[in-house]
Amino acid sequence: MFKYLVMGLRGFFVLAAKIWSFVCYCFRRQVRAVIQHQTVKYEMIPLSPLSKHRLSMLKRKVLVLDLDETLIHSHHDGVLRQTVKLGTPPDFVLKVTIDRHPVRFFVHKRPHVDYFLEVVSQWYDLVVFTASMEIYGAAVADKLDNNRGVLRRRYYRQHCNLDCGSYTKDLSNICPDLSSIFILDNSPVAYRSYPNNAIPIKSWFSDATDTALLCLLPMLDALRFCSDVRSVLSRNLHLQRAW
Repeated sequence: MFKYLVMGLRGFFVLAAKIWSFVCYCFRRQVRAVIQHQTVKYEMIPLSPLSKHRLSMLKRKVLVLDLDETLIHSHHDGVLRQTVKLGTPPDFVLKVTIDRHPVRFFVHKRPHVDYFLEVVSQWYDLVVFTASMEIYGAAVADKLDNNRGVLRRRYYRQHCNLDCGSYTKDLSNICPDLSSIFILDNSPVAYRSYPNNAIPIKSWFSDATDTALLCLLPMLDALRFCSDVRSVLSRNLHLQRAW
């Protein structure tokens, strides 16, 4: 009898140890996920008097922002191939009517996009320029703006040029002074006429650990002090060819 009791207790402790190990593993995994995905703050150091004077002598620049695969990724009801893992909840759902048909778009925001917009809106005049239809692009921009009034200027598919079957974006229609305007876009085709006024960024679909927007903040912080953005961005041509 005593032998069976010892064996039972031994089995119980072995099982309890395995359960405890599994609980600890899940806890560590969750903590690691929280640490990886938490918003990283960009330290906003007050400008020196010399830097303030430099900025006062320069025209405030315009930053043009693409939407799909740059700031967000979305898919709709009829999509056949999922780009986002099943069960991943969207950040918001848009219901729009296209050609008299109701369509639901499930929109996922690129990691840190809200913080990115909060910071860069202090440095630049922001403009949304998307090749998407206005009824969709305007709804996405409204959600990203979130009543902050930082994405008031917007351009859509009807403002693009159709070139060899692709939509291109004419930056000169937004700001004739090309020394003071540049675009952040995942598609080099979109800015093929303005390679010296572009910042390439890799297309984003669902990677929750992506930090591309955060990594751009130091460069964007410095770029506002340039008299001509092309003097810096022309050095990015090798990146545009690679992507």
